[in-house]
Amino acid sequence: MNTGAFVCSCGGSCDIDLEAVRDGVDSVDVVASSELLCQDGLAGMSQVIEEYDLDQVIATTPEPSCQDRIRGLADEHGLHPEASVFVDHRETNAWVHDGAAATDKTARLINAKRAGLSEEAPSRTVSKDAGNRVAVVGDPEAARSLTDDADVLFIADGRDFADVEGLGDVTMERGRVVDIDGSYGEYELTLEARVTDDCIDCMDCVREGPDGMVTEFPVDIHPDAPDGEWTNTCPTDAIDLEGVTRTVEVDQVIYPGGRDDAHGGRLGFYTGPVDAGTIAAVESQVGGIEKPQFLDLDMDVCAAGASSQEGCTACVDACPHGAVDRPTIDSVEFDEVACENCGACTSSCPTGATQLREPSNRRLAREVEALLEDDSDEGLLSRGDSAGIDTQVVAFVCSEYAAERLRAHGRKAVRSGDLDYPPILPVRVNCTDTVGEAHVMHALAAGADGVAIVGCGGSCLHSGPDPKQDLVDRLNRATTDLGLGDRVGFFAPEAGNPAAFVESLSGFVEFGLDETPIPAGDYEATGRSDTDREEPRPNPDFDSHGWTLESVRTIMEYVEPEREVIRGLKDFGVMDVNDACTLTPTCTTLCPTDAIKRTGHGELAFNHADCVNCGLCEEGCPETAITMHDGLDLSLLPENRDGEAWVTVHEGDMLECIRCGTPFTSVASADKIEEEVGDQVEGLAPDADHSVFEYCSDCRSRLLFDQGEKR
Repeated sequence: MNTGAFVCSCGGSCDIDLEAVRDGVDSVDVVASSELLCQDGLAGMSQVIEEYDLDQVIATTPEPSCQDRIRGLADEHGLHPEASVFVDHRETNAWVHDGAAATDKTARLINAKRAGLSEEAPSRTVSKDAGNRVAVVGDPEAARSLTDDADVLFIADGRDFADVEGLGDVTMERGRVVDIDGSYGEYELTLEARVTDDCIDCMDCVREGPDGMVTEFPVDIHPDAPDGEWTNTCPTDAIDLEGVTRTVEVDQVIYPGGRDDAHGGRLGFYTGPVDAGTIAAVESQVGGIEKPQFLDLDMDVCAAGASSQEGCTACVDACPHGAVDRPTIDSVEFDEVACENCGACTSSCPTGATQLREPSNRRLAREVEALLEDDSDEGLLSRGDSAGIDTQVVAFVCSEYAAERLRAHGRKAVRSGDLDYPPILPVRVNCTDTVGEAHVMHALAAGADGVAIVGCGGSCLHSGPDPKQDLVDRLNRATTDLGLGDRVGFFAPEAGNPAAFVESLSGFVEFGLDETPIPAGDYEATGRSDTDREEPRPNPDFDSHGWTLESVRTIMEYVEPEREVIRGLKDFGVMDVNDACTLTPTCTTLCPTDAIKRTGHGELAFNHADCVNCGLCEEGCPETAITMHDGLDLSLLPENRDGEAWVTVHEGDMLECIRCGTPFTSVASADKIEEEVGDQVEGLAPDADHSVFEYCSDCRSRLLFDQGEKR
């Protein structure tokens, strides 16, 4: 792939040094610049595309009309429709930073964009067929709006619509909504009414019933209506004050007054105010949907459970859209059509069973590494100079409202002339839910002085207010234990109020961060913790556990930890086993990462470096002998134990088969079984010299067979 970068100063409105930017870009085949790229510079850009036979174009412009002109030029040269990508050198850069910092940052952004493009995943799609049946609860205007495209089921929800016009093309349903279950294309609503389907709308109950307790259209009775003679007026005995329930099946639901258990919203289920966007979304999904495939799934490494035991529940707990479910206690299912690409399941998954396709963790890693310059004199504008970027802060920026607000803050800065904030180095993510402990620890291992997570705050489309504060608190605990102090912050720029964001970010960057002892510019993560092992873990690259451990090991080369056990890292557990252990194979069988093994010498061994803290061993232990503790214990890592990854957590005596000599169970386990069922098997082998419990399973079977033949 031949890639060219084109840098513009927007007619001089951006205070950046074009020549310095060209010198700082090191990852493309050619760099060109212009004072007004999208107009006078187009001819020169065309010449460069042809001369260097470019396949991709990176241009510095956030302006949609300019982007359209550049895309049009690329199309004239036969480039792929998605071959043109853009860098914001203006609203979130030159308009809010001084010239030197903006120049430095522009070059880094181009390098990061190029690094990301090299890791871009090929597109794949998922689809689901659905019908055109839409339930609208209590909103006649929404119901009328959809009648041309959908089969509308209008649910009165206990209200009277006798005087509402325009409902002739909808099917009216009486009853109040008491439950909603299912997903897009398969929703089931449970309705409760006091009138059965035998009602013929004769209006007798409306005339005779208590005032205000019986609706005219559709006919229904309020749950608080008193019993009385008036109920006998119905000629079809359709009145049932005990209440009757029925279910209706639809493909989508609009329920303005309802609540959704999936706090980020579900595909095809809309609550809250209904606007034109809601109607458009419903119409676009009538008949089915096709959308990008957001997830890569590898359920073979999932730690959800085994043998009817519940293990890791991280993805189910994290998903705000109801797209992950546990149909059984030891299984997990993903509804990829319902997935909204927020990344909550992927950042919470320790094993890599679920990962975002775009941006992938590998892509995010490469972008972070490209953004961070070394602090030597060879850098574009080296750290410590009066120019350039001194404190290097990687900012994971939500691509929803947070990104829009930062651009708005930049436009406001042009008007006011006095708004600027530290030159953070942005990495765009789908949502702050995408960011987990692995992303943050990697950025610090790559040499970042700090990490800012920039989200939507109270307007988050996924998780609600401050969704990452818990992550920030945990990771600051971890960085403090590692000897780095607090290095992580969460920020939510408010619409129309840039001052609050500037104040909080400036305090974090300028007064809260010391220079990191970890050098930048020469680290490229593999996303694995087992590159030196003959038999690597089966997990994919850049799984949270392996990637985090690799990053911590890199950090450890430059710091003196304050604690031996690093707190705050949820994907690591320390096993404690008490004397109740009988060395049954339960925990070794359940462990999804093979981090537990039983030896033939009566020992239970634990591999801390491979444990993902799923809790299956603790949950499934029949003797409740296991307790798991959170945290990364540095003393248990093989590099601190002369290369030995396994540590003995329990010692017991193994029982050897009296006939063949094979160790087959622990003495404690054999004694326990004999105590519980010994009287039930007494006499099975009366001529044997030893108890049946002293034989392994193979020899015991042979013994019983021989005894049976004798009888």
